[in-house]
Amino acid sequence: MSAIFDALPGIEVPVESISTGLAKMWDYASSEGRPAPEGENSMAIQVNLVLHLGFRTDAADAVRQFGTAVNFSRRYPSRVVILCPLLEDQGVTEMRAKVYGECSIGKSPDDTRCCEFVMLSYPRFARASLENQVSICLSTDLPIYYWAHRFSDAAKLADYRYLLTTARRVLIDSASAPEGALTYPWPIPGSVRDLAGARLLPVRRSIGQFLGRYPVGVLATGLASIRLAHGAGVAAEARILLAWLKDRIEACGAARESAEIDPRAGVAPRAFDLRFAYDDGRFFRWNADVDTSHALFEADFGAGPSSMTASVALLPPEEALSEAMFF
Repeated sequence: MSAIFDALPGIEVPVESISTGLAKMWDYASSEGRPAPEGENSMAIQVNLVLHLGFRTDAADAVRQFGTAVNFSRRYPSRVVILCPLLEDQGVTEMRAKVYGECSIGKSPDDTRCCEFVMLSYPRFARASLENQVSICLSTDLPIYYWAHRFSDAAKLADYRYLLTTARRVLIDSASAPEGALTYPWPIPGSVRDLAGARLLPVRRSIGQFLGRYPVGVLATGLASIRLAHGAGVAAEARILLAWLKDRIEACGAARESAEIDPRAGVAPRAFDLRFAYDDGRFFRWNADVDTSHALFEADFGAGPSSMTASVALLPPEEALSEAMFF
């Protein structure tokens, strides 16, 4: 039995009758007075999303990621295929399938948007026929996006070359991916996107807007060091933020080597402490805690000290998903 597959909502149907199961599901919803597709526009599926729940996913996590996919689909009507590999598959030789669908109101009462989900539980024995089954479940002539979530070993993804090479984007999350995922030789490296980086969009924008008020020469001249301390809960985000800062300061004319992670302790679990030091006493500091949504900018670039409070947040999961997929 698959705890992940069983935890996900939906109606179990024979694998060979998934299309029929989806049609009956909508008929049943309509007969009960629940929202259901009323025409071609409400079923205008825009993308195919394959969510692959790796062996390091537990039932509660699977439900959370399912919720993220649902929220994403309310904005971008999707056909979502969720793959649930069996870790303990002795004696299991066949796949199981579930279907799920829902409709929601878009920008107006006449804007009804519907999405469809297919969940597949499969043993290793069925791996050879999985790609064919996935292709049958997807909407034809639409782009495919492949989200590999909490997989145990990057090398094992080589078994899913069809998805890795067909997908317009391959999505991983370096906050939960296994060691080696960032250096893995992906078949199409340019298609890989990190959800941890996508979550940082509001942070990069906020810091960029503050520093963008100052001339490039003021920011780069005399820069002695950039040190970024962080809490344990945002280690992946801090690594990406530091890489972004290195790119930006290099573009301004400063040395990349001046930026590094600060190992000092005492930073809250989801907090950042960023400091620029200059050889003439000038400074820039940014302290932010995602859990309290509070950030403080402090700076003195030669015209006297100034400070500004601001809010701080990471993108919600469904928005980070769309950011990584489309931008």
